[in-house]
Amino acid sequence: MSILVNADTRLLVQGLTGREGGFHAAQMAAYGTQIIAGVTPGRGGERALNDTTPVFNTVAEAVSATGANASCIFVPAAGAADAIAEAAAAGVKTIFCITEGIPVHDMVGALAIVQRHGARLIGPNCPGATSPSAANSGVKVGIIPASIHLPGDVGVVSRSGTLTYEAVQSMTDAGIGQSTCLGIGGDPIIGTTFRDALELFAADAATRAIVLIGEIGGSAEEEAAAWAGDNLKHLPRVAFIAGRAAPEGRRMGHAGAIVSGASGRASDKISALEAAGFKVALSPTELPRLLREAGYAPRS
Repeated sequence: MSILVNADTRLLVQGLTGREGGFHAAQMAAYGTQIIAGVTPGRGGERALNDTTPVFNTVAEAVSATGANASCIFVPAAGAADAIAEAAAAGVKTIFCITEGIPVHDMVGALAIVQRHGARLIGPNCPGATSPSAANSGVKVGIIPASIHLPGDVGVVSRSGTLTYEAVQSMTDAGIGQSTCLGIGGDPIIGTTFRDALELFAADAATRAIVLIGEIGGSAEEEAAAWAGDNLKHLPRVAFIAGRAAPEGRRMGHAGAIVSGASGRASDKISALEAAGFKVALSPTELPRLLREAGYAPRS
């Protein structure tokens, strides 16, 4: 089992014919993901990925012809919010948006359309998700490097792409595999929150422990901790918060990573997580050790 992406994922790539979309789609397909369609307005009727994948002008056409149930968006920021809305309106239920720099005003409208159609948005400004498989044919949607993963039963959720990679590599090196690795994105407005991800992992029978990687800014980590304190007592859980030394009022990397007054400080996030039973690491490389201290043991 896994969350969000699995063997039933039938993926279309919005922006498949572009440089980034084409490159990462090839990596996804090589890992085992079923990429069944691409969408680029004006390029309908072409084929991509070594002539294996049809390209359509609209998402509605792609869904009607192929039955796609997930989308990965590699569309420039100026059109990415419209791409999200188009996917939701066409009936796609799981939407990953890799694009960063989407204007906040545009995202407000796009997210409202996603919610109206009962879809789930991951991102924007996210690396995607990977569900490794012991059969060496896992599923990944987005830009997370495939080589860092090991099939297992620890769920990983993070706001940061590069910190995700470091944490997962440390786990893999320690012989600790992952059920699903999910990057939710670092923008101020995103579709899937830490709490949403924890709820999905808690309901996944194949996930036996959780790693949460947060950062300064906002209150998403505190909100997740408040829920976890009552609902995740059955799972070992560890966390890392980036930005302990960040100066107040300065954005650090992500658009959502900014401390303003008493809001969004690393110390408050760490305190909330520890109160909810998380062991909090000083470095991502400490996460494997803390998982074991929290009671997790990999299955042989």
